[in-house]
Amino acid sequence: MKQQPRERQPSLLAGEPTPQARQLGYVHVYYGGGKGKTTAAIGLAVRALGAGYRVRFIQFDKGHDPERGEHYSERVVLRRLEGLELEVTGCERIQADGSFRFGVEQADRAEAERGLGLAQQAVSSGRWDLVVLDEILGALAYGLVEESEVLAVLDAHAAAGRRCELVLTGHKLTDAIKERADLVTHMRKIKHYFDRGVPARLGIEF
Repeated sequence: MKQQPRERQPSLLAGEPTPQARQLGYVHVYYGGGKGKTTAAIGLAVRALGAGYRVRFIQFDKGHDPERGEHYSERVVLRRLEGLELEVTGCERIQADGSFRFGVEQADRAEAERGLGLAQQAVSSGRWDLVVLDEILGALAYGLVEESEVLAVLDAHAAAGRRCELVLTGHKLTDAIKERADLVTHMRKIKHYFDRGVPARLGIEF
């Protein structure tokens, strides 16, 4: 059974925050081909925890086979943070020979649908102060979810009174989603050591 999130804790910052400083409900989008989208979402989650907020962090298309170990170092820490509940969706894409499995299979779509259901629950429940939908826009780019399904999550967020801050990350941003967002940051690659043949590194890229 999953651990229930703690009750919201008082901020440890000096002084009493104003009601305006406690206002939640905006929609953030971090998108593009540059590095830093998930990193930014994790940083915001850590800041929210420091303010005593409850965080639901849902990842799309980042699943793994537990018997083969973890692929993302940050999840080792995220699973230990009190007040944050992590849910990973998606099928294993790293094959036995170490190569990456491209393409979309029915099981991949089923996992994305599960993620959408979790997202709907999270934004509607009132249990969370910050909800992160990591790589939901990547799932959109690769055809795992439809734009209408992402918009339905935004509709559910609005219908529930926008009681939580909501973050979407990934590669693709459509005009309709952009119109619904309150904050949009475009992560654009200017220069990257990958182009010099530097491989992904433990603790930096994964």
